[in-house]
Amino acid sequence: MTDPTDTELADRYRTALEEERAALLTASEDTGEGRKPVMLDQTQVGRLSRMDAMQGQAMEAALEARRHGRIRAIDAALRRIEEGEFGWCDDCGSFIGFGRLDSDAAAMRCISCAS
Repeated sequence: MTDPTDTELADRYRTALEEERAALLTASEDTGEGRKPVMLDQTQVGRLSRMDAMQGQAMEAALEARRHGRIRAIDAALRRIEEGEFGWCDDCGSFIGFGRLDSDAAAMRCISCAS
């Protein structure tokens, strides 16, 4: 099999990366309320309910951190597309492979270098 061209790679993955980025940003905006500090109002919320709310807030904050990490990875992949470096392993320079890119279009390393 011959290696794909930069244009073929960009055409195949740019839209998917941009759509995933937009979905992550939308999810981040939609869940902003869940990450706000939990206020203590013992007339309205009991101790266990507040603890549940705090745990929910912590989980939302952790999910938000993962979202931002994924957005950074997508942004890096989009930069690699613009620079003509997308799809090529950062370590060895070989083609990453369609199977790996189909699974994670933001992958920066081939399966050999990643393991």
